[in-house]
Amino acid sequence: MVTSLAASSLTAVSQAGAAEAVVFWILAPVAVLAAIGMVAVRKAVHSALLLALVMLCLAVFYLTQDAVFLGVVQVVVYTGAIMMLFLFVLMLVGVDSSDSLVETLRGQRWAAIAAGLGFGALVVAGLGRVVFPRVVGLGQANAGGNVP
Repeated sequence: MVTSLAASSLTAVSQAGAAEAVVFWILAPVAVLAAIGMVAVRKAVHSALLLALVMLCLAVFYLTQDAVFLGVVQVVVYTGAIMMLFLFVLMLVGVDSSDSLVETLRGQRWAAIAAGLGFGALVVAGLGRVVFPRVVGLGQANAGGNVP
């Protein structure tokens, strides 16, 4: 009885994990591409819409992790209120594309590229430390006479 209950709970957990993985692998590329597009597009309105898409993907990630309150707050407060307010202000002001091409600070783009590459290097270094951790306890393992 106990083993069948444990087996059924184990399959339920694995099915939940599989569904969560499917949602992640579908929405993660969408979120990353929308974030890259948000930086790459020339029109500010399109950038705001892509940012809203990234925020909606983040809300779905919260919901799949059973953080229902955070998912609802993400949709209602951030995507619904703040982003749409930002979008409507952009539409009312009417930014011309010729205005966005003028660089007001010299070297701003190169500094942003350097900062992005530096941040990417930090992310890769952090992931490398997680994926390939240092050996812990090697001195204790060799203390009993093991060949180093």
